[in-house]
Amino acid sequence: MATPSNGQLSASFRDPSGFLFSRNGILYRQINRAYAEDYARLMDSGLYEKLVKANLLIPHVEVDQAAADVKREAAFKIIQPERAPFISYPYEWSFSQLKDAALATLSIHKRALKLGMSLKDASAYNIQFVRGKAMLIDTLSFEIYKEGEPWTAYKQFCQHFLAPLALMSYRDIRLSQLLRVYIDGVPLDLASALLPFKTKFNFGLLTHIHIHAGSQKRYSDKAVEQPRKGSMSQQAMIGLIENLESTVKKLSWTPAGTEWGAYYDATNYSDAAFEHKKQLVHEWTVEKKPALVWDLGGNTGVFSREAAASGAFTVSFDIDPAAVEQNYQVVKKNKEQNLLPLVLDLTNPSPAIGWDHVERDSFGQRGPADMALALAVIHHLAISNNVPLAQLAQFFAARAKWLVIEFVPKSDSQVKRLLASRKDIFPDYSKDGFEAAFKEYFKIHKVEAVKDSERHLYLMECVSGK
Repeated sequence: MATPSNGQLSASFRDPSGFLFSRNGILYRQINRAYAEDYARLMDSGLYEKLVKANLLIPHVEVDQAAADVKREAAFKIIQPERAPFISYPYEWSFSQLKDAALATLSIHKRALKLGMSLKDASAYNIQFVRGKAMLIDTLSFEIYKEGEPWTAYKQFCQHFLAPLALMSYRDIRLSQLLRVYIDGVPLDLASALLPFKTKFNFGLLTHIHIHAGSQKRYSDKAVEQPRKGSMSQQAMIGLIENLESTVKKLSWTPAGTEWGAYYDATNYSDAAFEHKKQLVHEWTVEKKPALVWDLGGNTGVFSREAAASGAFTVSFDIDPAAVEQNYQVVKKNKEQNLLPLVLDLTNPSPAIGWDHVERDSFGQRGPADMALALAVIHHLAISNNVPLAQLAQFFAARAKWLVIEFVPKSDSQVKRLLASRKDIFPDYSKDGFEAAFKEYFKIHKVEAVKDSERHLYLMECVSGK
């Protein structure tokens, strides 16, 4: 996240309970005196310990550290939370990632209620994937439960989780990108209008989206009244949470008919070529020992896993939601802790959004990585999307110190397929042209011809900040 001169992280400004700040590269959270009673209950009730043990809440330690430069007089305590290895956003998650984040949020709230607390925030941005699990990273999201009060985060949960999941399940997986437009979650009236009529026969969706949207519209211009004491008992609150859980669990999406979901089944690689390429990726990541690897065009994560096997935390980006969904299912099945699949279009990557364009970092702002993989991707960018090789070299130079990149020549069947329906306007797209463009920014350390193919794999080191 972007950090202003006072040290406070730019995305951490809305909550009067406290905020994140960075000092000497270390992440801290200031807890303000306004949150002292709630924080004491969180720690003394045993809720913090239970959630951390269940891998539902990021752990922290209290530290003897000076308060941040801003709001110093409000400080109560300073804690040092475990830092998530990579910050991702809900519009970059696969269907099952968003679903797991929703279920984690509900589980946290239900556990909190049993110990006299309530989850006051249900923002999808408070969830990150750490060690392969959907985990709450905002320690200040809890408040002391008050009998009779409704769940203050109910609307937020429906907008951040239930509405986009329902749209992805019943309409189109690409509607997850509405979360990129609506940073506070998909408006319920919009979700209600877009969902098919049959969803009104689903009790959960009828209640939590359609009726909820109608209620919002009906009372939008009326003064907000305080809830009557005893208007929602704790038992009724638990019933609401369990109904939301049931509704979310029943939502599903089966990848089918997307371009890259079965890419490896249709590739022109021989078994020998495929294994040789895996071997090279593994050897080079082991040799360079990167802490963070970005696989830019990771598909279902076959080569991402070779990088992860070296010990690197590996973010596996791909444009296809089906490939990312399959990748995440493997992460869950194998309980992988250092691989994060995400949806990303390299030709239109996640921008900086939110207040003053600083609340959510762009794709580029979350780098650079120690190493990037760009395997079987450059021909799609250069030929399908008309990006000049010089600009591709500059793009990769800004993303990583080390680059493992595959050059696919025009004689390759996959490139021939791309050129079959268009005029070849790429005279510089050749092995020599590729090397000349990339030498402006990189030193080429190794070049290996991939067995049984006309492709070449390069290990390059960025040597220019152009």
